[in-house]
Amino acid sequence: MASFDSAYFDIKYLDTLSYQDTAIHRLDPRVKLLTTAIFILTVVSFSKYELTGLAPLLVFPVILVSRADLPVGLLLKKIVAVSPFAVLVGAFNPLFDQQVIAHLGGMPISGGWISFASILIRFMLTVSAALILIATTSFPGICLALERLKVPRALIVQLYFLYYFIFVLMDEALRMVRARNMRAFDGRGTGLRVYVHLLGALFLRAVDRAERVHQAMFSRAFNGHFYAARRSGITCQDGIFFLAWAAFFVLCRWYNISEIIGQTTLKIINMI
Repeated sequence: MASFDSAYFDIKYLDTLSYQDTAIHRLDPRVKLLTTAIFILTVVSFSKYELTGLAPLLVFPVILVSRADLPVGLLLKKIVAVSPFAVLVGAFNPLFDQQVIAHLGGMPISGGWISFASILIRFMLTVSAALILIATTSFPGICLALERLKVPRALIVQLYFLYYFIFVLMDEALRMVRARNMRAFDGRGTGLRVYVHLLGALFLRAVDRAERVHQAMFSRAFNGHFYAARRSGITCQDGIFFLAWAAFFVLCRWYNISEIIGQTTLKIINMI
């Protein structure tokens, strides 16, 4: 019960963080969305054996987290919670790709282990960027940015309702779990049959709640458009943010900054 409550309020807290007032939060949603999209495309464009080239890209999430005053612990918890998917994707790489392509302190390292590490680093970078985008923009803000970028309205409405009904479904599930726990004594009411009945009741209650929400929206003249409480436009600061980060991503993609820094440091040490 405690773990369910914790997960539920963590999701809500992530959405609440988007209403802070920092330099990152005040940026236009379109700029943040496009910058994050370019960052993710840059990360996934590296070869499967690339590790050092990905390292400089850590600067992007680190700076945004510090400038947006986001809780690092919460973001790390979210990344770890979904990390098993990335582990399952790359877990068999060391078995299928055993060709030695590098040495670390005299110890041979196969391509499978390097590609596995590359998958984990890419996963961490892309998921952290997505979480930061939601925590600084909010999902409704992202939908508004998509609408202004001329994405088909039908897709935007479906995305918004999918996100909204996650909270509706979890609200109903939380009430049912609390009610079951209050009526469960001495281990009763915890069998598989009870949980099957709970899932059926949850489905019926979610459908009924969705009907009420649908009628409430139409009674308030919802026409498929999203409106922001705070109107924003692209400013000079937004343009500098986008161009600076886009240039940095291109630089990281075409030049291995980690190797350049390492070689330059070695030359300076040798000169001394």
